[in-house]
Amino acid sequence: MMRTELDAAGITDQELRQSYRICREINARDGKTFFLATRLLAPDQRPAVHALYGFARRADDILDEFDPHSSTADRAARLDRLARQFEAANTGGDPVLAAVLHTAEAYRIPNDLFGAFLASMRMDLSVTDYPDRAALDRYVYGSAEVIGLQLLPVLGTRDSAAAAPYAAALGKAFQLTNFLRDVDEDLARNRIYLPADELAAYGVDRELLLWCRRHRRGEPRVRRALAAQHAITREVYDYALQGIELLAPRSRPCVTTAATLYAEILDRIEVADFEVFGRRARVGIGRRLQVGAAGQLRAWWIRRSARPARPSASNVTLDGSAISLDSADPREHT
Repeated sequence: MMRTELDAAGITDQELRQSYRICREINARDGKTFFLATRLLAPDQRPAVHALYGFARRADDILDEFDPHSSTADRAARLDRLARQFEAANTGGDPVLAAVLHTAEAYRIPNDLFGAFLASMRMDLSVTDYPDRAALDRYVYGSAEVIGLQLLPVLGTRDSAAAAPYAAALGKAFQLTNFLRDVDEDLARNRIYLPADELAAYGVDRELLLWCRRHRRGEPRVRRALAAQHAITREVYDYALQGIELLAPRSRPCVTTAATLYAEILDRIEVADFEVFGRRARVGIGRRLQVGAAGQLRAWWIRRSARPARPSASNVTLDGSAISLDSADPREHT
């Protein structure tokens, strides 16, 4: 299957093909819902998405690996090294970097999107609380919104400027969903990704959240505060979903499936009465397969009916239109 994807994307160099295979393995192992949605894309689109995911995962693993011998300074140094390598287009033998650098060049993804992502990752080394929505939004831009913007040229759209705000909003919606689902897990890492002033309006602070974690159960004030955050996240989804129609038709089933499954995590949180301590809201594998199968059928029908030209990873621009690169071997690029 991966050979078909790489052939469709026009990736022929053997070392580069292996780099993309490794990114696909990372996505399959750690992505779950994201990987399922990726399967709904046309084969030529998938390698780039695997590479982008692999790069994001590489940075996230630096932050969250539980190594008692790894200090904050060590992790900061590793993030800085990753950023320098990306900026210098130097893979340093890292297959994930090779794939993501190739993808960034091939799809003309602006470097500042990757810089913003790594800047937010650095914030996780020192920032544990966010005083207000504006502070959290600055973090979310780099940690999530730029992911949607990175994916946009791979997905394709006739008007990238018009589609960009919706792509960013969908990335934000996914991230806000994670924040609600993972309150307990984030507390274990000494982090709270909810605006402190909005929690305080319901009488909630760090101490009360830690009490809930210790007792493995929620508390009425906390449930009310989480319900308010839940409503805000729903509004972000409502806005973001309006942008799906701006995407290339062949990409819509993938994005619709991902949005449906992530939004259903919100449903599970609500059904559990915002009890996020001692449990983790999940969409069961049966439901994931059901939604994925429906999306696969839509994707197959669209590709069969439209038979659109499928530009390879070596000749696409930000808006998905075909171009011709001067170099046959673009810079190597989750």
